[in-house]
Amino acid sequence: MWQDVKTLNTAANVLFGIVLLSLTMSFVWWVIQRPMFTLKVIQVEGVEKNSLRHVNVLTIRDSALPKIRGNFFTTNLDVVRSAFESVSWVHRASVQRAWPNKLIVTLEEHQALGTWGEDGRLISVKGDVFTANLAEAEEDADLIAFSGPEGSEKEVLARFLDFKEWFSKISLVPEELNYSSRYAWSLKLNNGMKVELGRVQDETTLKKRVGQLLLVYPQLLASLQDSIESVDMRYPNGLALKSSHGDFGLKSKRK
Repeated sequence: MWQDVKTLNTAANVLFGIVLLSLTMSFVWWVIQRPMFTLKVIQVEGVEKNSLRHVNVLTIRDSALPKIRGNFFTTNLDVVRSAFESVSWVHRASVQRAWPNKLIVTLEEHQALGTWGEDGRLISVKGDVFTANLAEAEEDADLIAFSGPEGSEKEVLARFLDFKEWFSKISLVPEELNYSSRYAWSLKLNNGMKVELGRVQDETTLKKRVGQLLLVYPQLLASLQDSIESVDMRYPNGLALKSSHGDFGLKSKRK
């Protein structure tokens, strides 16, 4: 073997390559550990100018910064993103490096639409359930009270938008919406009237039941004024009504 010049040259080249690679890697590691690359600035901004209403320096310092490790080169951007998304009110975070010792973090906040269930959680305008300070959310808007089985948040939000559109025809707005564990719908409007819609197979049936109520509502309002407490639309050919004057049943004349 030692007399095989070609083999010796190949072995020498391999060894030289290994040594050169090791030296290069050591040099690179030495360079990236220089103090100039220590993270000194973490710039936090909203997706739009002045869009951060609830995320502040204190919450970031307490919740996100302790989870960040490494320098400009070695810090894991996915870990940084997750750290910021764990901060109260943060819906989504994106992170990028800025030479030589800076991270730019862009945050999108949740926009609260209402409360979800009875455990103090909030639901956003995108149907995401999150935990945050209820008092802060109440400063932004009047919160709708939502409830439903776990995993039904998107569906409940979609139906709320439907109800909001349908009841706008009689100048009413839902302020409570419940989707029960038995998959029955009920809501309370901003005039205090409760509406039972029951279980439905599809959106068409739900819209039909609301439509029946919208059709007779002007008559009910004219007769009972503001004394209507609840309306039960679960009957195939009519409705049941409860008011401060007593209980009534109304049979539909529509075929």
